[in-house]
Amino acid sequence: MVNSTEFTKRLEKIFEYYDLSASSFADKIEVGRSSISHIVSGRNKPSLDFVMKVVSTFDEVDLYWLLNGKGTFPKSNTTVQSSSPPRPQSSFSDFDTSPTQDLFSDAEHHSKAIENHITPKPRNVKSNAIAKIIVLYTDGSFEAFEN
Repeated sequence: MVNSTEFTKRLEKIFEYYDLSASSFADKIEVGRSSISHIVSGRNKPSLDFVMKVVSTFDEVDLYWLLNGKGTFPKSNTTVQSSSPPRPQSSFSDFDTSPTQDLFSDAEHHSKAIENHITPKPRNVKSNAIAKIIVLYTDGSFEAFEN
């Protein structure tokens, strides 16, 4: 029997190794996103079909390792290129330090121009007056107020 919490940890290692989110992982192995969510949350245990799709889609995943945690992951020592582009390394030296443009200087002019183009449509609002208010109390009594 598969230990669900340990299986979930191994599944998350696969996510990290291939740099995939849970939803992109689900799309890649062609299962519903809710299936991944339920397995990761511990609500459901993985089905045989699910496990086989993981193993057949990702060559580096060993079936024995995925089910029992014994063996190695990845199967070989070679690095696999991730399916998504690599995340850029951020450094503050890469930012442009030139003076910024004032984005709000024209805002007032544009808002007035927009207001001039918008004309409110006249509404035919029917004015109703209150005829009667009835107050119901928890003891079953009531009061009626009429205009």
